[in-house]
Amino acid sequence: MAKIKFTAALKRFFPDLAEIEVSGATVAEVLAQTELKYPGISDYLLDERGAVRQHMNIFVRGELIVDRDHLQDRLEANDEVVIFQALSGG
Repeated sequence: MAKIKFTAALKRFFPDLAEIEVSGATVAEVLAQTELKYPGISDYLLDERGAVRQHMNIFVRGELIVDRDHLQDRLEANDEVVIFQALSGG
């Protein structure tokens, strides 16, 4: 099972957000499982095409995912997925 971690900034929108473990072979599959636990989070993370929104980042095993459009990056047992809101400013 993949361990899904979220940064504290996302708790502003989802106050009950906590680390969870879900099953899935791809990023898309674990995000679908995450949506079941936290309804509405997919709308925040993904755009209308199902791609990762520009202001979001998803890391697997410490590496930024490659497939931001279709979320087909493969996961292995016990992988860690970190989801966070990208910050910008100047």
